Amino acid sequence: MTRIQRGTREYRLVTLALFLGALSVYASLYVPQPILPLLSADFGTTPAQASLALSVATISMGMSQVLVGPVADSLGRKPIMTLAVLAAGVIGLIASRMTSFNSYLLVRFLHGLVMAGLPATAMAYLAEEIDTRHLGAAMGLYISGNSLGGLGGRIISGTVAEFWGWRGSTVVIGLVSLVCALWFARTLPPSKHFRAQPLQLRRLARSLLGAFLDPLLRSLYFVGFLTMGSFVALYNYVSYHLMAPPYNLSPALVSWIFLLYLAGTISSALMGRLSDRYGRAPMLALGLGIQLAGVTISLAGLLPVKIGGIAVFTFGFFGAHSIASSWVGQRAMRDKGAASALYLFTFYIGASIAGTVAGLFWMRFGWAGVVGFIALLLVVALGLAALARRLSARGEDVAVAE
Repeated sequence: MTRIQRGTREYRLVTLALFLGALSVYASLYVPQPILPLLSADFGTTPAQASLALSVATISMGMSQVLVGPVADSLGRKPIMTLAVLAAGVIGLIASRMTSFNSYLLVRFLHGLVMAGLPATAMAYLAEEIDTRHLGAAMGLYISGNSLGGLGGRIISGTVAEFWGWRGSTVVIGLVSLVCALWFARTLPPSKHFRAQPLQLRRLARSLLGAFLDPLLRSLYFVGFLTMGSFVALYNYVSYHLMAPPYNLSPALVSWIFLLYLAGTISSALMGRLSDRYGRAPMLALGLGIQLAGVTISLAGLLPVKIGGIAVFTFGFFGAHSIASSWVGQRAMRDKGAASALYLFTFYIGASIAGTVAGLFWMRFGWAGVVGFIALLLVVALGLAALARRLSARGEDVAVAE
């Protein structure tokens, strides 16, 4: 059966549905970030405690990736993704009604668990349904939805909260997510190339182990770990840097730095298309190199140059993530859900670990220390990308088991 070609009506339906699904999930995931002070004031928590509103959802989302992907190998791609995007909207609305901080955190933890159904499955769906010649472009559009969702969730949440408080902003994001979810459920074409596999615990462990032992896939997992870790490290501490002398920017001004995510929306689609033409390995290395150049530029003292460097860094990150994730889907001929789940698991664990470790460099060495730490991560990622290229050149970019 012919796979979906770019330019067809089916291709447009798939890419738009997954774009909106990703926008829904990532807007829901990041909605608390700009309203943490309001949560702290309402629930009487410290800023550190309030930050758990984001971290518990991120952690549970990363944990859930490992199980949801293999489950999708058994139950199907579209049902799992549809449940994820619908639940993201509904649970978001429930979160707005919580009256204690502990109950709010519990809802956010559940939020992360169910939202994992889309990112853990979408890459496998695209790899199965889209013609391999156009997979990079399709994956790039999906990643664009990720970046716009994260951006929109932060900006809409912060703006609405100015008038209606954190509960109002949570409701608005929940309603937007539900609209996107209904469109997704109605328009995403059912899988045509999916072949269900029985869900067995022994087979589940075997599929995860096989997806990890593949040396090319393992290289890509750790590339995801390092790129996401570097990305979160930069955005976690740039606000501290810009609010301190000599810049002394207000928190409101610093929050608009998230608009630089728009550079990622452009790069994920652009570099995805370029990878279809020039190959994934060289374009992955290019994306990582752009990140390294951008974080180095951010050492500049002039504020416009510094922000330009962060924009370059963001452009490179989303491009590299788009290419690495599509390569995982293309490589894993069997158990695509397990391979996608492991990639996203390491992706989010990288955010948790590197984002915290970078704080030690910030406290000891300031912004230069954070930049040095990020540069080290990216140099290692470039080495892994070179390893992946060698494995591919030796003809190992094929399924391990047919």
